[in-house]
Amino acid sequence: MSRLNELIQELCPDGVEYKKVKDVYKRLRGTSITATKMKEINISSGEIRIFAGGKTVINAREKDIPKANITRVPAVLVQSRGIVDVIYYEKPFTFKNEMWAYTAKDKIEVKFLFYMFKNNIMKFREAASGTGSLPQISLSVTEEFLIPVPPIEVQHEIVRILDNFTELTTELTTELIARKKQYEYYRDYLLSHKRYEVRLIPVGELFDFKNGINKGKESFGAGTPIVNFTNVFRKNKIYSSELQGRVQVTDEEIERYSAKKGDVFFTRTSETKEEIGITSVLMEDIDRCVFSGFILRARPKTELLLPEYCAYCFSSTEARKYIVRHSTYTTRALTNGTVLSKMILPVPPLHIQKKIVDVLDNFDAICKDLDIGLPAEIEARQKQYEYYRDMLLTFVETGDTILPDQTRPEIIKFLQYVFGYAPLKLGEIAKIARGGNFQKKDFSENGVACIHYGQIYTHYGIYANKTISKINMDAANKAKFARKNDIIMAVTSENMDDVCKCVAWLGNEEIAVSGHTAIIKHNQNPKYLSYYFNSNKFFKHKRALAHGTKVIEVIPDNLKDIIINLPSIEAQNRIVEILDYFDNLCSSLSDGLPAEIEARQKQYEYYRDKLLTFKELKHE
Repeated sequence: MSRLNELIQELCPDGVEYKKVKDVYKRLRGTSITATKMKEINISSGEIRIFAGGKTVINAREKDIPKANITRVPAVLVQSRGIVDVIYYEKPFTFKNEMWAYTAKDKIEVKFLFYMFKNNIMKFREAASGTGSLPQISLSVTEEFLIPVPPIEVQHEIVRILDNFTELTTELTTELIARKKQYEYYRDYLLSHKRYEVRLIPVGELFDFKNGINKGKESFGAGTPIVNFTNVFRKNKIYSSELQGRVQVTDEEIERYSAKKGDVFFTRTSETKEEIGITSVLMEDIDRCVFSGFILRARPKTELLLPEYCAYCFSSTEARKYIVRHSTYTTRALTNGTVLSKMILPVPPLHIQKKIVDVLDNFDAICKDLDIGLPAEIEARQKQYEYYRDMLLTFVETGDTILPDQTRPEIIKFLQYVFGYAPLKLGEIAKIARGGNFQKKDFSENGVACIHYGQIYTHYGIYANKTISKINMDAANKAKFARKNDIIMAVTSENMDDVCKCVAWLGNEEIAVSGHTAIIKHNQNPKYLSYYFNSNKFFKHKRALAHGTKVIEVIPDNLKDIIINLPSIEAQNRIVEILDYFDNLCSSLSDGLPAEIEARQKQYEYYRDKLLTFKELKHE
């Protein structure tokens, strides 16, 4: 605003003249065209826009418009009939002849007129004659209208400021719409936890295989570093400090048998099948490093796998079974690149690979730290490590786990950490029971608080401190009650959409629940489950379980077998925080973008009035 003040003080410190619109702007005439003709020439790709009053706007080709008065410069169009309004338009257009438009003369800003008209639009509407749906203003209403005419520099600055306000309001409105859509998207996305797409890819599409270098005994003991059988067999990751072997090789052999960071090595030959195909990954680039003929080099030809993940994925039970089953055995066990290339490898996204590596690295460190405890404990941890390793890598491939009950809580936590969720039946995390069977006579103005299915339809989501029904003491004695954090779910309705609508009961007191509803007692975040049960993801489950024609019903006991991809409590809390934010942003009248837009609009109107009001120059 300081720039505007400076311009006013410099260019019109004593005020500005007020002039009639007809003396300042050039009036444009419209085109005589019938509604029938407009239907004939309407074409979406037409280069000329035709305004016909109200919301009627079409696009047409110039050659199809009869006797057209086409405006090719920015102009302000006055919609004189119906809802009286003004439009600023910069592209070529025309309009029906009962309307008119204004364009600029020398040293006048046409958009300045638009804002002046917009600022006084209520005056124009009040001046409209006629009743019913088509009130109309006469030409003289705008022609004789007095407007201030400040210097052109001041007009430009006012237009710039008001454009910024308009743009900001438009952006906020667009943002509000986008956030509503985003909220719906993320709500269903976060609550569905659709498992990532694991790609099952033949190893040959991921790696190129090559046998290692064979040298006589006389070549070993000095020269360049070499990756040997023992380096691969002992550890699943190889670092330069662990390569003690040296071999004398030529430059051509270094080129052919090079070893570099990310290469996966397999033991190619062994005395037993159990020792064949053991893998390790080179974790560092080592100058002039080669690899032994007793091992195979698998060099990645994509970026789909993390080297750290490769250190584990080939040691899974399924991978080991494949390698052993397809190796040959005469005097020694053998495998080769052709065989290994045909093995199918599950390839999760890189971020999932990273989490798997984090978990297995921790177990690996525990298992190999001799300071942790007695050898018996170390052995137990080694078995535990192998168990979790196979479980995680099996889940990557199949999405299923078969777990003994006593280890299930631990496994659930691991699945939630690594994959973001654990697939569980609702019955594993909740107890489900139908509410009490109340009749109309059981309800009274005094008695025990009760919630029934009709109130759930009205307030589905979070339910506390809202108006609720009451039942008499006789009914309460045989009622079933929900406690704080329980989910109360409708299970009957005449409408499929309303079946299984639910609320999370957050009141401190117990509340009776009617028979057309179910009570779900659980140990999860109640608001998370409420969001989940009201999501599109859950809608598919309830549709499969629903039965009936006039009255749609879902039997509460059948809900137990629904699979929920359940995140950890911490993740549930974060999701609820996000969804609460979006929900508040989209629906609250006092918070979020609706209030921001209203505030911006008031701010805009205030400055608009200030900017468009001038002290009138007094003539002596």
